[in-house]
Amino acid sequence: MLYHADFHIEYPASMSQKDFFSIWAREAEAALGAKKGGVVVDIWKCVGTRRVIAVVNVDGPDMVDQMLLDLPLMKEHGQHVQVVVTPLRRMEDFAADVKKRLG
Repeated sequence: MLYHADFHIEYPASMSQKDFFSIWAREAEAALGAKKGGVVVDIWKCVGTRRVIAVVNVDGPDMVDQMLLDLPLMKEHGQHVQVVVTPLRRMEDFAADVKKRLG
């Protein structure tokens, strides 16, 4: 199943930018490894914001939760991360369904 994950990342005033970037570097390495492994279909950093958007391909919602809990960003900084996850349906599948319903 495909899921859209939208991450909004903050960091407290007490954390230095260098410490924040250290966490983000570990997260980027893990994310790009998951992309090579096929779990992450694609991933983008939104320009000018602390926001990352990813499309992931996993077996179901349980796997999404497990994946999110295992991310370096969530383990080290999770209290400052909001994630919105949306299940996706391929347009080809939707179009075929609509066409079938037309008769």
